[in-house]
Amino acid sequence: MNTGAVAKLLGVSQSTIQRWIKQLNLNMTKNEHGHYAYSEEDIQLLKRVHDQLNTGVLLQDVKVTSKKIRHATISSPKISNDELSARMDMLEQRLNAKADDVTSYQLLHHRQELEELHAEIERLHERIHILEKKNFMQVSPIPSDSPTASILPKKRIKKRNILTMLFGIKF
Repeated sequence: MNTGAVAKLLGVSQSTIQRWIKQLNLNMTKNEHGHYAYSEEDIQLLKRVHDQLNTGVLLQDVKVTSKKIRHATISSPKISNDELSARMDMLEQRLNAKADDVTSYQLLHHRQELEELHAEIERLHERIHILEKKNFMQVSPIPSDSPTASILPKKRIKKRNILTMLFGIKF
């Protein structure tokens, strides 16, 4: 029976069944595709787990009474200190190369941004220059030594009495 069928039988989701197997270290058999294949004994075990959980027992406190408990084994080949040192050196070199690549990428990206900003500043300078020329042509003051300056009337400055300035009194 597959995980979906067992999940339907117990009224839980497939991921719940898989989580129980992993967290309780249950030793379930898998088929050639890597999917769990459940025997009647496996289904009975999962039913007992389900019953315990329904009575309020926490998953970490569930008691599994079967020979199906998976025991972790650590198998590591004997590696000499020289081999470990060589591996560490290689990993450090790869890490440094990766860090250099990242730094180079960031520098190139920042350089590109700076060039774009510089181009934008140049474009703004040209725009300001054009606007200043346009504004200068529209509102250019007439120099006082030009012949047309004497034709224009000069603005008369009104003199105020000192009392008017101090007290606001008009005479």
